[in-house]
Order: sequence, then structure tokens, then C-alpha cells
Amino acid sequence: MTSLRKLGASDLQVFPLALGGNVFGWTADEAQSFAVLDAYAAAGGNFIDTADAYSAWVAGNEGGESETVIGKWLAARSNRSDIIVATKVGSHPSYKGLSAATIKAAADESLRRLGTDHIDLYYTHFDDETVPVEEIITTLDELVKAGKVREIGASNISAERLRASVDFSDREGLARYVALQPHYNLVSRDTYEGALQDTAARAGLGAVPYFALAAGFLTGKYRPGTQVESARAQSAAPYLESERGPKVLDALDRVARAHDVEIASVALAWLAAQPTVVAPIASARTVEQLPALLAVADLRLTEQELADLTEASA
Repeated sequence: MTSLRKLGASDLQVFPLALGGNVFGWTADEAQSFAVLDAYAAAGGNFIDTADAYSAWVAGNEGGESETVIGKWLAARSNRSDIIVATKVGSHPSYKGLSAATIKAAADESLRRLGTDHIDLYYTHFDDETVPVEEIITTLDELVKAGKVREIGASNISAERLRASVDFSDREGLARYVALQPHYNLVSRDTYEGALQDTAARAGLGAVPYFALAAGFLTGKYRPGTQVESARAQSAAPYLESERGPKVLDALDRVARAHDVEIASVALAWLAAQPTVVAPIASARTVEQLPALLAVADLRLTEQELADLTEASA
């Protein structure tokens, strides 16, 4: 049985792979989504990541599709108490930004779609620098006090604003961020490593990185000269064209062969071994894609393998 990990200073105990919900209601229809969710839960998974904006970018969608699918699944399986649901506020087309009124209204809509009376982990999706951190934290604290939210987190935020938020929470005795969701993976290290990672470490936050597989590039299916039919092919292309991308793939290939696992498993294991990281986020459109992701729970890389991957991605 895979052991769960404590998320920051919270009492949330999470599976070492967060299942990304961005594909639910987008490239995975309801039946496919239910199958993936069932397989994840059957493997011991309990940490589902979504956002109220998923998947507003798709023609004909308005946002909230992913939450709706997850809510229907939770109701159908009667397993709400077993699952830690993380969602986000600030990017839904009808609820943009982080003003107090927007956060409160968006939270109620997320609760309705999820069919639940509480959100386990509620992130600010993108920081809104037009709103003082004091207003954001005070509003999130009200949601916690009302029992609508258990714990709070931040995503896509600067080290300065993160530090100011945590300091304000500590000073006023209000709800405090326990998690940070940064853009972080083997080929995108610059946005997180440094000031942001240092701030998270000092504040005792658990990092739950998104784009953990670099839009699918770190699965190894995008190679020089290959054509892949995928909604994400465009996003993965720049990594191939960089100097770093092919070097990282070579290093991943070597480590994957040594452990007889898929490349994606190794990329996630490297991420899971980095300071502050509690659980990388990865999504699966089909049940067949899931085992390579779940393998991160039990895959331990040697110090030398971690060092080789770090060097290849420098």
C-alpha cells in the first residue's frame, strides 16, 4: 500500500500523484473520465486537481465542465469522504480575478458543480495583483470559517506576494496557505527554483507542480521527426526544438531502461524527489495512460540518477 504524504502544515494526507482533471469534459468524455477516476481510486489515489475554468478554452464549453464530471462521479460512487478535491478560483470567464465578491460567488458555484458542501483545497488560480493580499486572504479565511473550504493554496504567484500573504496570515491569525501549485518539471525549472521554492520551503508549503510532464513532452512520445495527433502537440513542440529537450529525453531513456519503467514515470519521480514537492499533477485521458503515472508512488531513483537528470536539464 502506497503511503500518503502530508500536504504542508495541513492535516490533508495525499497520494503522491495528484490526478489532473483538466481533461475531464474536454479530451475525455464523461464515460472515459469515470473510468480514469475509478482506476485512480482503485490504485489508492485520493487527490484530484481541477479548476472552475476547466475547460472554458474549448469551443462550446463555458468552464466548470471538469468540476461537473467530478461531482457526478463522487455522487455515483458515494466516496466523497475518501477523496481530497482541489479546485481553483480566478480564471472562470464569469468569475475572473480575486476580489472578495468574485471569490465568494465562484466558490459557491464550484461547490454546486462538485455536489459537495466543502472543498478540501482551494487555490487562487492566478494571482490578481490589483487586489491586496490582505483582501484575498481575509476572503479565503471567511470561506474556511464558514466550513466551505478546508485548506487554501496559491498558484501562479510571485515569491513576494506569496511571502506577503503568509506573513499577513501569521500576523492576523487567519487561514494560511498550505500548498503552492507552481509550473515545474524537468524542462521548465526556472519559474520555480530559486526565490519561489525558497519562500515555499521557509513557509512550510507543500508544492503540487502542474505541467509535470511538460504538456506530454516528458512521456517521450514527441521525438524528432515524429508526428503525434494530440491536442497538446503544439505545446510540446518548443521543448523538442530546445537544446535541453533532447538531452533530457536521452537521460530519461537511460534511467527508464535501468528500472524497466516508462519515461513518464521517471520524469515524475525526479519531480517528486525535489525539495518541497509533495505530489506532481498529471492527467490521463484513458485508463491505459494511468499506470505510467501511478508508478511514481513506488519508484525511487538513486542519487546518481537524480543528479544525472538534473544535469541534463540544467
